Amino acid sequence: MKTVEIKDEKLQVLDCPAMDDSPITMLNLLKYRQVADHSGYQNETPCSGREAYLRYTKHSFPLVKSIGGKVIFMGTALATIIGPDTEQWDDMLIVRYPSRKAFFGMLSSEAYRAVMFHRTAALEDSRLVAVIEGKASFQS
Repeated sequence: MKTVEIKDEKLQVLDCPAMDDSPITMLNLLKYRQVADHSGYQNETPCSGREAYLRYTKHSFPLVKSIGGKVIFMGTALATIIGPDTEQWDDMLIVRYPSRKAFFGMLSSEAYRAVMFHRTAALEDSRLVAVIEGKASFQS
């Protein structure tokens, strides 16, 4: 199933006040549309999905930085080695936020909501996986 938009019910998993001050890292898997879907936004120049995502990052990366977050890794996906053949990604992005509270604050800010449409227009499919730092369950 293709998914692009953040759903409130999914964010509720992160609604834990004990995590308010713990760093949280987000793994983004990105699949771009060939042509961005800016329907409903008449002033947008037609472009590729990748270009629309660049418009999104031009505005969102400074917001991430302003709350103490950091882009840890960006890269081009080569191939899905383990996973369904239908899941092929274009890029991967890892962003570390200083806390769950900071991440939620950014998502709800007017500045972020004003540029979010570029992300939605850009992506055909995506995954956003929240990761909390610490010992993994397979470690002793």
